[in-house]
Amino acid sequence: LSLGATRWETIKHVIIRKSFPGIISSFGLGLAKAFGETLAVMMVVGNMIQISGNPFNAGYPLPALIANNYGEMMSIPLYDSALMFAALVLLVVILAINLIFRYFIYKTQRA
Repeated sequence: LSLGATRWETIKHVIIRKSFPGIISSFGLGLAKAFGETLAVMMVVGNMIQISGNPFNAGYPLPALIANNYGEMMSIPLYDSALMFAALVLLVVILAINLIFRYFIYKTQRA
């Protein structure tokens, strides 16, 4: 402020520029945690086993699939393999989200 910059210019050019990598990384970590969360996702999304074209209808995410069917895994042949594959897909999606946001953080810190 003593160099002739207004308060808004200081916020825009100094504070936001320095805090942008932290904002991006917190968004990415929150998104990855939301993908991996189980019980909260089951309650919020609706826990319905049908695919709808409308994104506002109830859904059935991968954590809910794994949590709801884990007890029946031993009684049905090849069911455990299908649930483990769903867990692997979930792990790959979360890993991809984390890597993408790490790349964004790397790019914004270098700029």
